[in-house]
Amino acid sequence: QVQLVEFGGGLVQAGGSLRLSCVTSGRTFSAYAMGWFRQAPGKEREFVAAIGRGGTFTTYADSAKGRFTVSRDDGKNTVYLEMNSLKSEDTAVYYCAATTSGTAPMRDREYLYWGQGTQVTVSS
Repeated sequence: QVQLVEFGGGLVQAGGSLRLSCVTSGRTFSAYAMGWFRQAPGKEREFVAAIGRGGTFTTYADSAKGRFTVSRDDGKNTVYLEMNSLKSEDTAVYYCAATTSGTAPMRDREYLYWGQGTQVTVSS
């Protein structure tokens, strides 16, 4: 069993930045590919970014490319999502997820474990 806890959400003005962290329990963090997803009110959950084992492979949603950066620190069992140039449409609950399936999956159903989410609100 893997437990994930997200940190770093909050209220920020448009154009600002936030850094989300997701800390995982267990000693096998390096065995998991990690993903970030988000869900806005009234919308389906959507993929944001993912990073493979070892951090050599990353993938992003078109909405995140050029503005968000996903990274990981296996020594700290932590995955990060650096978000810059935030827009009001980035407002959502952000979730991290872990999987042993695939390199860095973009589909949420491929992820085994999920955090409880952290709210990001971008004011315009």
